[in-house]
Amino acid sequence: MSRTPGRRPRRVGEAIREAVAEFLTEQARDPRIGLVTVTGVQVTADLKRAVVHVMAHGDAEAQERSRRALEHAAGAMRRTLGGRLRLKTLPELAFELDRELERAARLDRLLASLHQGEMPGC
Repeated sequence: MSRTPGRRPRRVGEAIREAVAEFLTEQARDPRIGLVTVTGVQVTADLKRAVVHVMAHGDAEAQERSRRALEHAAGAMRRTLGGRLRLKTLPELAFELDRELERAARLDRLLASLHQGEMPGC
């Protein structure tokens, strides 16, 4: 997957992000999905594959269960995309858990512990 996508993959990615978010709020009926936020979409330059980044709430098991349920619902989401996007072929959808907030929280804890270690009594 290209690290610096062109304008068209970015536009398609944004349209996919909006459509998937709408699908999740209005059409998704699978209780395994849980509370999920679409944080971004990366589309390959050839528009054949789209990786949808999501933040799923809950513990690691619940997050993975949500991701698998999203993979299961990918076909229905693609049909929804077909009605919204004017593309010759629709990209295959894959879902990845976005761990950015977890990494940021871990970094904050690490920095706080270093700060406390440098300045005892503060």
